[in-house]
Amino acid sequence: MIAIDWGTSQLRGFRLDDAGQVIDRRRANCGILSVDDGQFAAALQTVLGDWLRADAACPVYLSGMIGSRQGWREAPYVDCPARLSDLVTHVIAVDIDGHGRQGWIAPGLLARDGNGDPDVMRGEEVQILGLGMANQRPQMTVCLPGTHSKWVSLSAGQVQGFATYMTGEVYAAVRDHTILGRLIDADAPMTAAFEAGVARAAAGGDLLHQLFKVRARGLFGDLNAADSGAFLSGLLIGSEITAAVSAGITAPVMLIGNGALVSLYQRALAQCRIDCQKGDDGAAAYGLFKLAREHQNGR
Repeated sequence: MIAIDWGTSQLRGFRLDDAGQVIDRRRANCGILSVDDGQFAAALQTVLGDWLRADAACPVYLSGMIGSRQGWREAPYVDCPARLSDLVTHVIAVDIDGHGRQGWIAPGLLARDGNGDPDVMRGEEVQILGLGMANQRPQMTVCLPGTHSKWVSLSAGQVQGFATYMTGEVYAAVRDHTILGRLIDADAPMTAAFEAGVARAAAGGDLLHQLFKVRARGLFGDLNAADSGAFLSGLLIGSEITAAVSAGITAPVMLIGNGALVSLYQRALAQCRIDCQKGDDGAAAYGLFKLAREHQNGR
């Protein structure tokens, strides 16, 4: 089959064999926001056309923001708690070549907190279920660092609920578009000031007040330009972890994401004395494989 994780900024494609093993993969910077006038079929042909032409009967399954309101076709949200079977029931079809060949888009997930306020995800649900299928733990917490980080509770083969934190987006906005960023060397590595930021967040206090102190520390030499970005990152990620701990998490935390960002979360979780493990990078492909197999068997 062909599995496609199509997000806001990137498309990741995987060719899988009958056992769900990745035999080829491809990545392109053609996220849904870069596709003009809804020409998703044309974009798909540009990136993966040779795969599609190689086997006209090969099933094609997609996940991520391609199923959002801004994507190819809006797929529904499935309420939590949700099982794989719930996702299978709500996949939707799209014409992937303009000639009637069907591809299938996975739905997203909807969770509500104690106040009834909604939280949503698209794409991560496939990664989470792919990871959950490869692990035998009856209960665990999954963290997906990113622009909008997700903390997810998995139990008895179900996604029980989740919470989203805008950590990555806030970091980029503060660094690039506020006065704090004037004192930050954006190209500097993540120094030991990162752990200091995590520790400051764990100590409690008003995050908005602590954010301004990044600038004050820079003005008075407590943080240099190389350390300021690391401290800011630690402060934000540390605040996210502190909130997740307050909400209740089950250790070890399983991390899914790109290498550099996952490494930062590993450092932060170690600073907070929380055991963590890195999940399989192929979780998205394996999750789509499982979804496709269940869907094809049920048709």
